Amino acid sequence: MTGKRKINVSIDGRNFSVVGAEDESYVRSLAYYVDQHIKSLANKNDRLDQTMAATLAALNIADELSKTNAKLKELEHKSKEPLERFGGVSKELEEAQKKVQELEKQCLEHKDEVIKTKLSMEEQYNEISELKEQLELKDLEIEDLKEQNKALQDKNFQSNMELVEVKKELNELRSYIEA
Repeated sequence: MTGKRKINVSIDGRNFSVVGAEDESYVRSLAYYVDQHIKSLANKNDRLDQTMAATLAALNIADELSKTNAKLKELEHKSKEPLERFGGVSKELEEAQKKVQELEKQCLEHKDEVIKTKLSMEEQYNEISELKEQLELKDLEIEDLKEQNKALQDKNFQSNMELVEVKKELNELRSYIEA
């Protein structure tokens, strides 16, 4: 007998503790599924608040469950009919199961690709943010250097003016001394 365990999951940015005997990866995949439904609805309609998005996601998932249960009941009913009359049913079922497994595998692969893409985008976003910060610092440094350059140019101009005045005074003194 498997004991109950506590599994922490995040759905729509909120943390939940789920207690049960189910496998942890199964519980996490359910949480991920619900999280994706909520985010999908929120992305499609920015007027939805968190509660409305969660409620609509629950309604959509309940609809999926209802349709899936109806489909299951239909398949159960069909499976009760004599196999002699429907010899190909078991073969079709095997093919359908293989297709479902293949599609589930593809779904997981696509989910992995999405996660990798999200991680890559986050890394790129972080890199862009760092580069923006560096650019802002360089812009501030450039402004500071411009101010220093302007101050030095003003000082140089002032020094040249003083030099002209000193030369003028020197020439006047020479003229005075020679006279």
